[in-house]
Amino acid sequence: MDLKYLKGRAALVTGGASGMGRAMALAFAEHGADVAIGSLLSKSSAKNADGELVNRPGEEELERTRAEIEAFGVKAIAVELDVCDTESVKNFYRVAVEAFGKVDILANAAGITAEHPTSGHSEALWNKVMDVNINGVFRMTREVLPGMIERGWGRIISIASTAASVGAPYSPAYCASKAAVCGFTRAVAQEGAEALVTANTISPGWVETTFGTEWLSDIAEKQLKKKGEELINEEKANNPQKRMIQPAEIGALAAYLCRDEAVGVTGQDLTVSAGSLW
Repeated sequence: MDLKYLKGRAALVTGGASGMGRAMALAFAEHGADVAIGSLLSKSSAKNADGELVNRPGEEELERTRAEIEAFGVKAIAVELDVCDTESVKNFYRVAVEAFGKVDILANAAGITAEHPTSGHSEALWNKVMDVNINGVFRMTREVLPGMIERGWGRIISIASTAASVGAPYSPAYCASKAAVCGFTRAVAQEGAEALVTANTISPGWVETTFGTEWLSDIAEKQLKKKGEELINEEKANNPQKRMIQPAEIGALAAYLCRDEAVGVTGQDLTVSAGSLW
């Protein structure tokens, strides 16, 4: 098996400095792709909506991930990215094309959440979750899709969630946004099919990232009045495999979807949850 089957390919990864985005970026690089990562940074002037849960890495984390990618012997660039800002999205795409000449792979990992029931949910918080989680995926896909279709090769992989198909009383915006990602992806898969451009979603359960554990801790402390570590341990114990998903598992699946042999896998939502519904 050719381990460098992505040599000559170029990938864009949103939310690429940390978590699942970082894992996908490293997996693409390990298999030979040049990689551009973009993340909303802690120094950004973009304002959070009241109640928003988000992980904003610092410049050091962004640079550290870039160096890790480059260590695989590929080209790597890292930029600040706000997927809610069309000009920021266009700049990310432009910088990548200038560096690599094209974009063959798009991995949409940028995302946020909010813990609030529908009753009393502010429109600002609802709109912010939607803007990042689905509109951001749309904006990035709109940039890369025409070139992929023209060249007759492309892979678009978006992080959805088990929440796309399982409800939760305190996550209406998140559940709705991730269901929208799945629906949008099915449409893109049809649009790109004749040109052999595939589009799929990966729906993880709880993933052991900084964002995932902070989210669980927020639920524990604010809703259940217990320590975050206690809820995290409970989630692991209740999982059929007695664990949380590791980011590298998401990266490995994303890399597989980029293989030429995976061209028939398109318009699919692939669950990685170790057997749990959530």
